[in-house]
Amino acid sequence: MNSDFTIVFNEFMPLKELVFTTLKKAIIKGELQPGDRLMELQLAEKMGVSRTPIREAIHKLAKEGLVTLIPRKGAEVAGISGKTLRDVLQVRTNLEIMAFKLAYENITPEQLKELDERRIAFDNAADGEDTILMAELDENFHFVIYDAAGNNKLREILANLKESMYRYRLEYLKSHKYRDVLKDEHKAMVESLRDRNLEKGLVMIERHIDNQEKAVLLKLKEEQGTEF
Repeated sequence: MNSDFTIVFNEFMPLKELVFTTLKKAIIKGELQPGDRLMELQLAEKMGVSRTPIREAIHKLAKEGLVTLIPRKGAEVAGISGKTLRDVLQVRTNLEIMAFKLAYENITPEQLKELDERRIAFDNAADGEDTILMAELDENFHFVIYDAAGNNKLREILANLKESMYRYRLEYLKSHKYRDVLKDEHKAMVESLRDRNLEKGLVMIERHIDNQEKAVLLKLKEEQGTEF
C-alpha cells in the first residue's frame, strides 16, 4: 500500500467521518486495490490520526462491502464481485426504467438541452485518459434524467446507488471501445426524449446497463480466471 491519503479537515464533519470518506474514495477510485491490506497503524501514520477512527472506518467500510475482515489476518480491500455487480445492476435497471418513463412525461426543453450538453461533455472527456472525470460526467448525464423525473425519493435512491456503481463504472470506462458504445447510447437516449419515442429510450436503457454488465464480467473473468 503505497498511496498517501490526505485528509481535508472540515470543522463541520467529525474526524471519524472524514477518515471513512477518505478511505472510501481511495477504494472506489482505485487508489486502494482489491487485496490491499488495511493496517491500522500504517494508515494512522499516513493520515496523521489515531488508530481509533481508522478502526471505526474499516468496520463501516466492511458493512458496505468495500472491505473484507479476515480472522487473524485483519482487513483488506474487497474484490470486485460478479454477484455484487449483478445485484446492483438488476436494481439499477428497474430504477433507471422508472426514472426514464417519468422523465419522458415531465422533461422540460431546458432539461433536454442540459442533457445534450452533458452528453457532449462526456464525449469530449471520453477522448482523453481521465477515467475519473469520465465517470463523473457519465453520472452527471444520468442525473439530468433523474431530476427530470421529478420524484425526489427515486432520485435519492439512485444517488445512494451510485456509490455501489462507481468501481464498476471505472472498470468499464478503461476501455476505449466501451466509451464509444456509451457515446452512442447516450445520444440515442437524448434523441428518444427529443423525438418522443419512449419505446426506443427504454430499449436503450436496458441495453446500456446490459452492455456494462457483460463488459465488466468479461474483465473479471480475464483477470481472475473465474466464470461468474
